[in-house]
Order: sequence, then structure tokens, then C-alpha cells
Amino acid sequence: MSTAELTRIKSDKIVDARAVACPGPLLAAKKAIGDLEAGQIMEVYSSDEGTKVDIPRWCGKMGHEYLGVVESDSYFSVFLKKAD
Repeated sequence: MSTAELTRIKSDKIVDARAVACPGPLLAAKKAIGDLEAGQIMEVYSSDEGTKVDIPRWCGKMGHEYLGVVESDSYFSVFLKKAD
């Protein structure tokens, strides 16, 4: 998805892991995904660069759909859709 499309998404769950170092954001995402139903969108806030690699890799292993990342000045948002 494009950055413009991602910024218009209304996430069903937001995980704020901006103050957490790797692998904390991934662990927080793994824990939070259980709160979502299939097809819902989760957004992970992170300032750790490793998250931009970890989350897509994890999505691929688990069957979740990695939607993309939006960067801002001090952190970025990673979007994913829970697998059916």
C-alpha cells in the first residue's frame, strides 16, 4: 500500500512500542495480535529500526498480511492485517 493509503487506515488496535528496544516491538505485536479478529488491522508504533524487518518477516511466517510502514520524524508506524 502507498503511504497515502496507509495514513487513511483506521486501525483496530494500536501498539505503542516507541520506548522499547528490539525485540520488544515484535514481542508486543505478538501479544496484541491475539486481541484481534481475522481481517482486523493492527498498527505498531516503534522507533527501533529492526522492527521494519522483524514485523514483515513475522507476518510472512504467521500468514498475516504486512501492509507497509509510514515514517514520521521520531518514529514509524507498521501496519498489518491479521490472518483469516
